[in-house]
Amino acid sequence: MKTSRTLSRRIGGLAAVAAVVLPLSACSLGEDTEAAASDCPWTADESVTGTVRIGYQKIPNGDVVVKDQKILENCLPKATIEWNNFASGGDVVQAFGAGSIDIGLAGSSPSTKALSAPLDLPVKVIWIHDVIGEAESLVVRDGVATDITGLKGKTIATPFGSTAHYSLLQAITDAGEDPADYKLINSEPEQIAPAWANGDIDAAWIWDPTLSELEKQGGTVILSSKDTAEAGKPTYDLGLASDTFIEENPKVLEAWAKAQDYAVDQILGDPDKAAESVAVEVGVSTDEAKAQFAGLTYLRASEQATDAWLGEKLGADLLATAQFLLAQDGITAVAPAATYSDGVDADVAASAG
Repeated sequence: MKTSRTLSRRIGGLAAVAAVVLPLSACSLGEDTEAAASDCPWTADESVTGTVRIGYQKIPNGDVVVKDQKILENCLPKATIEWNNFASGGDVVQAFGAGSIDIGLAGSSPSTKALSAPLDLPVKVIWIHDVIGEAESLVVRDGVATDITGLKGKTIATPFGSTAHYSLLQAITDAGEDPADYKLINSEPEQIAPAWANGDIDAAWIWDPTLSELEKQGGTVILSSKDTAEAGKPTYDLGLASDTFIEENPKVLEAWAKAQDYAVDQILGDPDKAAESVAVEVGVSTDEAKAQFAGLTYLRASEQATDAWLGEKLGADLLATAQFLLAQDGITAVAPAATYSDGVDADVAASAG
């Protein structure tokens, strides 16, 4: 299967199903409002009403801590918080195209595609959930290969359009090889473990908890996204929001950013407590959840809002990602550099920091 022709899982028909993202309007959670407000780590905002639609993934970062501990529900007690689970960033981007979510988590590769042609979605990056390291890795069946070149002609599974897919293609290219010489198949995380157990795949570039499951079944990690980041191709899990939602709901986003920053502070300062929430949401033990924190880098809001990250660096990294995706037929054109820099909004993180 030629990678250059299969990288992009086209997101078609979005205009036909697009829905208008409306500002928040009157809607209450119900009888437990007063009790919930008292559990907010800061003074709850009872002026916000309506429904906030959030797309999340089961990744060991602050987003699932916020969800499990009901921080947003407690701090916006008169709003309804809807959490919608997605298998990959490509699905989150599709939901933005359909207007079915307001805030969502997607990797830097699908986020770049969202800002590029043919999608050109009206969204902005407002948060860095994590900088991806060893939490996304290339795991190989025992005895199959010891390096990336040894996987030529072998079947490698990864979710197409994801940061894992991007890192895999970068690793192949950086090794001086042609991705067309590799048999890459598009598999969502929940499909990869059964395919491995059945002997249908030889390797996978994937994240936890699937990554740890494959290691338990005898797989060996030979490369990681930490390696590709050190080679100058970093990947991220990012928080996106629609332009309309950003413009019309600053109070919601301030509370959301405070909640995310609170969760990051907990991961860094009280990992045992944070791991309990990750374990519940991701479906691993607390010890496994705590161990997975080491594979990601987490940034406080005050650090994110600087030029070293959301203020300048991320826009440049998204542009570089777009240039690579164009070479692999993942997008139809690289937008002007300003599209990627303007597609990053540091103000939301600054409001929390």
